[in-house]
Amino acid sequence: MSSSSDDGEDYIYYKDRPEWNDVTPVPQDDGPHPVVQIAYSEKFKDVFDYFRAVLKSNEKSERALELTKSAIDMNPANYTVWQYRRVLLKHLKKDITEEMNFLSGLITEQQKNYQVWHHRRALVEWSGDPSKELEFTAEILNLDHKNYHAWQHRQWVIKEYLLWEGELDFVDSFLESDLRNNSAWNHRYYVVSHTKGLTDEVVKKEIEYVTKKIDMVTKNESAWNYLRGILLDRGLTWSEELNKKIHSWRGEGLKSPHLSAYLLDMYEEELGNKKTNDVKETLHKAMELCKELAEDTDKIRRNYWEFFSRSLEERYS
Repeated sequence: MSSSSDDGEDYIYYKDRPEWNDVTPVPQDDGPHPVVQIAYSEKFKDVFDYFRAVLKSNEKSERALELTKSAIDMNPANYTVWQYRRVLLKHLKKDITEEMNFLSGLITEQQKNYQVWHHRRALVEWSGDPSKELEFTAEILNLDHKNYHAWQHRQWVIKEYLLWEGELDFVDSFLESDLRNNSAWNHRYYVVSHTKGLTDEVVKKEIEYVTKKIDMVTKNESAWNYLRGILLDRGLTWSEELNKKIHSWRGEGLKSPHLSAYLLDMYEEELGNKKTNDVKETLHKAMELCKELAEDTDKIRRNYWEFFSRSLEERYS
């Protein structure tokens, strides 16, 4: 990634710029016998030799700030460059809005670069103004529905500045377009747990919500994981309505590996908590599910299911 001013024939090396004559560049020191030396371009070496020089002298100037932009053009994932740029921005009392505009364009090109998102978070913290963050993250997520950095930044913003209103509607729009979007399911859990809280009533409503989604796409692992997540503190057999739904799906002949694995874990929970009146029958059903998973619906993990079957037999037979 290069800006137009630093690219092609228009680029002037820092060593050839009169305003930099007073600076002695600092070459990279790879030691006397580098094993696999990186073949940096002449432009890259020029920029970073001068960057190391200003870093060494701790120069805080407009030209140093401009140099960090050139270094970012060369390597936008370099933590040291971004950190020094933040030092310069503060020292020079630069306009955060101008920096945010520069950064927004860069993030559009470098959507999965951790450093650009970290820099954005720092700018929001400095300004105390999160007003553009929800719209901006929505734009990035529309380009890539599963962009981890955008989801993470959005979660930080809504929690830090209490911007929860309308967030469930936002995440629902993503689930409507792609029920398999595990990032959207994770965000729903984040919002629900931080706003309504996972009370009994809320969990019941979430069970109703997620079972409707599973009805639409029965082999959607993300929805099954969400179901497990909301029941983590209560146990998989906590909801009688859900238990009936699980067995209903099973009775309809649904052969989803996620359904089978969930039902298997329900049986194990019943055995472990001594909630079954017929241990032998429950164990038999569990082992039959292990066999089905190993030989039919989840062959790729056959060894695991066979091990799990043996483990059940050893513990409960």
